[in-house]
Amino acid sequence: MAAYLQWRRFVFFDKELVKDPAGNDGAGPGPGAARPLSLPPGITVCDSGRGSLVFGDMEGQIWFLPRSLQLTGFQAYKLRVTHLYQLKQHNILASVGEDEEGINPLVKVWNLEKRDGGNPLCTRIFPAIPGSEPTVVSCLTVHENLNFMAIGFTDGSVTLNKGDITRDRHSKTQILHKGSYPVTGLAFRQAGKTTHLFVVTTENVQSYSLSGKDYPRIELDTHGCGLRCSALSDPSQDLQFIVAGDECVYLYQPDERGPCFAFEGHKLIAHWFRGYLVIVSRDRKISPKSEFTSRDSQSADKQILNIYDLCNKFIAYSSVFEDVVDVLAEWGSLYVLTRDGRVHVLQEKDTQTKLEMLFKKNLFEMAINLAKSQHLDSDGLAQIFMQYGDHLYSKGNHDGAVQQYIRTIGKLEPSYVIRKFLDAQRIHNLTAYLQTLHRQSLANADHTTLLLNCYTKLKDSSKLEEFIKTKSESEVHFDVETAIKVLRQAGYYSHALYLAENHAHHEWYLKVQLEDIKNYQEALQYIGKLPFEQAESNMKRYGKILMHHVPEQTTQLLKVLCTDYRPCAEVAVDIDRPGCRANSEEFIPIFANNPRELKAFLEHMTEVQADSSQGVYDTLLELRLQNWAHEKDPQVKEKLHAEALSLLKSGHFSSVFDKALVLCQMHDFQDGVLYLYEQGKLFQQIMHYHMQHEQYRQVIAVCERHGEQEPSLWEQALSYFARKEEDCKEYVAAVLKHIESKNLMPPLLVVQTLAHNSTATLSVIKDYLVQKLQKQSQQIEKDEFRVRRYREETTRIRQEIQELKTSPKIFQKTKCSICTSALELPSVHFLCGHSFHQHCFESYSESDADCPTCLPENRKVMDMIRAQEQKRDLHDQFQHQLKYSNDSFSVIADYFGRGVFNKLTLLTDPPVGRVGTSLEAGLQRDLLMHSKRGT
Repeated sequence: MAAYLQWRRFVFFDKELVKDPAGNDGAGPGPGAARPLSLPPGITVCDSGRGSLVFGDMEGQIWFLPRSLQLTGFQAYKLRVTHLYQLKQHNILASVGEDEEGINPLVKVWNLEKRDGGNPLCTRIFPAIPGSEPTVVSCLTVHENLNFMAIGFTDGSVTLNKGDITRDRHSKTQILHKGSYPVTGLAFRQAGKTTHLFVVTTENVQSYSLSGKDYPRIELDTHGCGLRCSALSDPSQDLQFIVAGDECVYLYQPDERGPCFAFEGHKLIAHWFRGYLVIVSRDRKISPKSEFTSRDSQSADKQILNIYDLCNKFIAYSSVFEDVVDVLAEWGSLYVLTRDGRVHVLQEKDTQTKLEMLFKKNLFEMAINLAKSQHLDSDGLAQIFMQYGDHLYSKGNHDGAVQQYIRTIGKLEPSYVIRKFLDAQRIHNLTAYLQTLHRQSLANADHTTLLLNCYTKLKDSSKLEEFIKTKSESEVHFDVETAIKVLRQAGYYSHALYLAENHAHHEWYLKVQLEDIKNYQEALQYIGKLPFEQAESNMKRYGKILMHHVPEQTTQLLKVLCTDYRPCAEVAVDIDRPGCRANSEEFIPIFANNPRELKAFLEHMTEVQADSSQGVYDTLLELRLQNWAHEKDPQVKEKLHAEALSLLKSGHFSSVFDKALVLCQMHDFQDGVLYLYEQGKLFQQIMHYHMQHEQYRQVIAVCERHGEQEPSLWEQALSYFARKEEDCKEYVAAVLKHIESKNLMPPLLVVQTLAHNSTATLSVIKDYLVQKLQKQSQQIEKDEFRVRRYREETTRIRQEIQELKTSPKIFQKTKCSICTSALELPSVHFLCGHSFHQHCFESYSESDADCPTCLPENRKVMDMIRAQEQKRDLHDQFQHQLKYSNDSFSVIADYFGRGVFNKLTLLTDPPVGRVGTSLEAGLQRDLLMHSKRGT
């Protein structure tokens, strides 16, 4: 039970007397010019709905007052109107009145949308008699679906009309309730498909379920109320039935009694209006029964109208009226009718005005509740919370203030609150605010930093752990990276590690382990658990540090990473799937100060992956050469020498020949240099190397091995030995022997070359010169024999030419020179002695003047003659340009480019002396000319 005496009173309504818009009574303009609206006298009953206030009077008339305040009416009954019910969803009006003297009430149903002679159409009339004996109607209600009408009587009975209430034939009337006490109130309650009827008498309250059979009845209470002292609330109060007794106001559900409120005073009227309970009461108590007996004796008493807000528990308005007839609600306002015919309107103030009134009295809690009940938006509520928080803060109630500020999160800028509690050094309150800010996922990195700093300053490890140790990623309400930074700065390394590991911030985890805790072994194991891409990137970043402190384990991890990497968690799960492989060359810089581990790593890579990158082999070669160069132990040095040479011979340096050669030269690895020279066909360099080291036998060996590919090696060897002052007769003889056998140098050049050597006597080249002279003598004899042969041939040919000129030529050939068949006329004969069938000649000859058989040979001779003539012309032109040109070298280069100096071989015979060549060419030309003349 709530004591209303503790409820605060407010003036949330403005009271005003309704003026008559029809005009004034002759007064001039001004505030008092309009006269008050005056209702017809004798009004007995009122209702409202469908945009009008409806009145019934003692003369049987029903009046309508629309918003324009133009009063209209019609004669509904001959005597009086006792009850009205205006439906809210239909333009239907139900009334009870009397057309004749005596107790004979009639119910009439009016369709206000249809007219009958200018008046509303009466669609149904029936007597309101519960049984055989007539009785007075006490109350009336109609269901909005037009299927139920309930009428209460003073004898305690209630009739229910079921069916279409606007028609007689579709409606059935039955007595629903019989009792000993007058019925003072009725109300239908519709919840879903369930319909209930509340019935209240002067002594009890009961409900009937109209949705089931036999209409089951439940008695809810043994307290009743007077006439017009009951009402049905709206959904804000769950459609509860309100019964206003003299001591308390009770609220009922269809099956039980709800809360009650101790509002004292004799209740005259109860009404529900937009979430408010409106009660008109007298100060002195009068029994509800007197409502039927002694009302006139009390009519002059003052009456108090109170408007209660049951949700927020305050009195929204209170005022004194004289003799209230009824209270109506329409057009968003309350209208109070008094016995003198005046109408007072109560207009509710807007929400903001009401809130400002509460703010002035510092009633922030009540303002918040009011705003919620008025469905104020979140921005408006946040503004109230902020003002309330400011008020509490100014009073020094920081704990209460921060609770209000917390309710503004999402609407109020957090910095507004943070500044207040930073200034006040209220770190506990600030922590509470920041925690809520993070829980609502509205914190930024600065807020996270501030909250963690609050935890660390408070040394509140439990709160810190609770904040960071969330169960899942979706529950994280802060920026993890920022939190890790703050925890590192504050020295909470274990907490930072927890966050980094749980939220997969691998870089931060490794930073804490390596830079703060110095736990290198743990960091290395953590990298081994990461996915391939992250493990690779982190080894590139932290590999040098790890190699410095845990070289063996780091090397082992790099071997795995570059061959067949699987995270530790996946090794046993997915062993059949091929692992990932990093580029081993990219990790070589990590071993800058660890050559032993580098050597092991590179050798492992070359063994496991023969297709390793070139950089791996280059680095391994350089490393082996360094080890060989710095080694002092002969046995170990020999082993290292073999390893380096073996690597060179592995065939992985063909594409980087120059680089490998430079490495061998830098480390003075001579065997490697010679091997590379040989692989690169740099025979001159091999020769020079042996010459520099005076390795005579190796010089000869190089010439013997590569002399066929590069004959100039023998010439260089002869020059080298010729410059030596030592006795090198043996080597000179060997060189001369090869030069002589291959005819590599002219004898005169050989003599000139050896003339520089003081130890080389004539006996050294005696055999060479003798053999050379013998060969030349033999060649001279061959040339002389050929000259004689050509002269004899020339004489013979000249004789044939002379005979052709002076003697007839007899053709005695009997076979064709092409098809070898017997000659038949017509035939073709040539002076060269060849004969052809005419059809064979035409098929194979290229011209009529040339013999098809002799033409190929003759053409060769003619080509040779033309070439010699062109060469002779070019020689003269070349000599002329060379003589008069300013740049002789350009002339020579131009002729080289045109191929003038290229060797042109026209005959298949081996070349002989100039004389023989010219003679042979002359003879062939004579023969060719002779053949042509013969045709």
